[in-house]
Amino acid sequence: MCPLTTIRCVHPIERLRYMARAGDVGTASLIREAAVALSATARDPVELVMACRQLIERRPSSGPLVWLSARMITGSDARAEAWDAAEAIESDTTARELAHVLAADTVVLVIGSPEIAGRSLRARGDVNVLVADTIGEGYGLVHQLEINDHSVADVPAGGVGSAAAAAGLVLLETDALSDGGALCRTGSLAAAAVAHHSGVPVWLVAGVGRCLPSRMWEPMADRSISDQAWDDEAERVPLELIDKVVGPSGPQPIAEARLRVDCPIAPELFR
Repeated sequence: MCPLTTIRCVHPIERLRYMARAGDVGTASLIREAAVALSATARDPVELVMACRQLIERRPSSGPLVWLSARMITGSDARAEAWDAAEAIESDTTARELAHVLAADTVVLVIGSPEIAGRSLRARGDVNVLVADTIGEGYGLVHQLEINDHSVADVPAGGVGSAAAAAGLVLLETDALSDGGALCRTGSLAAAAVAHHSGVPVWLVAGVGRCLPSRMWEPMADRSISDQAWDDEAERVPLELIDKVVGPSGPQPIAEARLRVDCPIAPELFR
């Protein structure tokens, strides 16, 4: 008999709820597990909606999780939608495209330990990285870059503004993007505002499953950002502060990001 403390020995839905609470779980792993677990409820539309709601409550700022759930709920074949979504996340080329377009010797500022941008930066030993550790997670990226002999500096939370003004590029990563703004790690708004004022370009990394219609993004933002937003892990960055959005096709003007919206509207996810 497996010990109860071993996550692999619990029911798939319970294991997925645990993963959804764990902020260090990669998006591809989370969506793959979600596809497996939610497929078990696919024959019962009511149970599927309830399971999706519970997962979103535990990771309210995850655009890919909302995207997957909406596709399963509205699609004619929930299981097929689940596997298609998981494969799309796993084959996302955003990190490769970003690594390709970064200019050598650029000083790049990132906030925390961004998943996609982090992969790009690890592939480019010829850029100088500033990691602003605003919520205590940046040490992971700093360590990974240091052991591979990359040029990296750990920036305290209070130094975000100065780092943004000194950088050659501010690279933000979003979990969910819409016309209303981008949900990013806390500290991103300050970095984007200072960079915009200082003439430093601001790029937003938005991988597969992150571009959502406003009717899906707004309730996500309401759940992710409280009345005391300075205590939250995510914050809204206005699109006026963004110069380009980097996705699977490389950098594009912010106005073209809406062309990537492929998430159906499923308001029942937020009732």
